[in-house]
Amino acid sequence: MNLRRRFERFCYKNRNKGIPNLMLYIASGAGLLYFMSLIDPSNALYEILCFDGEAILHGQIWRLVTYPLCYSAGNPLMTAITLVCYYSIGRAMENSWGTLKFNLFYLTGVVLMDVWCLIFGGWADAYYLNLSLFLAYATMYPDTQFLLFFIIPVKAWILAVVDLFFVLSGLFNPFPYNVFPLIALGNYFLFFGKDVVNVLPVAWRVNARRAMRKAKGGKQAKVIPFNNAGSYQASHTSVKAPYTHKCTVCGRTDVEHPELEFRYCSKCRGYYCYCSEHISNHTHIQ
Repeated sequence: MNLRRRFERFCYKNRNKGIPNLMLYIASGAGLLYFMSLIDPSNALYEILCFDGEAILHGQIWRLVTYPLCYSAGNPLMTAITLVCYYSIGRAMENSWGTLKFNLFYLTGVVLMDVWCLIFGGWADAYYLNLSLFLAYATMYPDTQFLLFFIIPVKAWILAVVDLFFVLSGLFNPFPYNVFPLIALGNYFLFFGKDVVNVLPVAWRVNARRAMRKAKGGKQAKVIPFNNAGSYQASHTSVKAPYTHKCTVCGRTDVEHPELEFRYCSKCRGYYCYCSEHISNHTHIQ
């Protein structure tokens, strides 16, 4: 926890460093490469930029960072819509996290796939990078709605849970292919840690916490002796929380993240605290 707190402070202090609008360059480059592939059926440019472990070991090291540009959703319309969607997601995350943290998040995903594929073989592509972006966004904003098939409104957390289910189902494949999805999404798990549970709706997590508190409060009070005569009294001493403010959405506290501001929502029914990232991005509890 100490290491993570220091990392958060470092990213906050240097939030404007790095490559701004990184997803704009990646989405634009991927769109341009896809357009070039339509013009040139031989896909010569694609073959030069895609991941190829053998070619990398022979000196073509640019492939380690250019393969995120090799993306296609099957047809021009779907490719354009998907790239615009991932640009919007990346832009929202960069605005929330800062340029440096978002750059590190994306670069970590690239490096993890590079290392794994060079050691164990395989094919690194942009699919898991984009999936990690979506999972991160869904964890930060689980109640955002997407239109499935452009018609059906579905909340982000539902799509994220479905994606995670298919990723975990891949564990039944033979090694090393079963581990690759987890490695490819390692940036998501590293940056969120136990906060991945925030992908679930706020109401679910609040009700679960209430149930846990009720279960703890329903236990019989601990009885301890208080004098030498054998008389007893119940101990109702409550342990003081090691923090003053805690975000209802992400669970971060003012002790772990002193750089954040914490506020209380006047529209929620109750006394609910939120960090500066979620005070304007949460479902009001009624």
